[in-house]
Amino acid sequence: ASVSANVSFASDYIWRGMTQTGEEPAISGGFDYANDAGFYAGIWGSNVNFSDGAGSELDVYFGYALETESGVGIDISYVDFTYPGATDLDFEEIGIALSYGDLGLGYYSGQSGAPDYMDVSYAFGDFSVSYGDYDTYGSNILLGYGFSCGQYACGLAYSDFSAEDDGMDEDALVFSVSASF
Repeated sequence: ASVSANVSFASDYIWRGMTQTGEEPAISGGFDYANDAGFYAGIWGSNVNFSDGAGSELDVYFGYALETESGVGIDISYVDFTYPGATDLDFEEIGIALSYGDLGLGYYSGQSGAPDYMDVSYAFGDFSVSYGDYDTYGSNILLGYGFSCGQYACGLAYSDFSAEDDGMDEDALVFSVSASF
């Protein structure tokens, strides 16, 4: 079993193509536990900036991940998203993600009326591309490049989100630096 921690700074907190910090910087971090049998659990938090008063997000999650002999990865997870001070935003998801080599496919079922999300991704070495569809909200594309900044992990990403109902479009270019312990 192992316990780890992580901390990150990003020029914007983008989630499923939409800014969570009003295009302002985000500081996030968390703690993770994983054992050799494939079970994991963790807690993660970040600042957010929503017009309804939410100023922070705190997520608690657990799951089970394995890789078959043929190289197919399977990850079944549960996440509880909470927004202290704005509990009407809280929601939960149950997800399943499959991977094979550099290809990934995920489906996340929103609970208690929360919308579902699906995504597909592919990595080309340090470059990655993903497409996601968030029920009733819209779709997003993310192009990313990860690189080392000395002892830190850095990233540069371009995100594009298109809303389903009002034609709203959010684009962002995000720089991030993170460390794991």
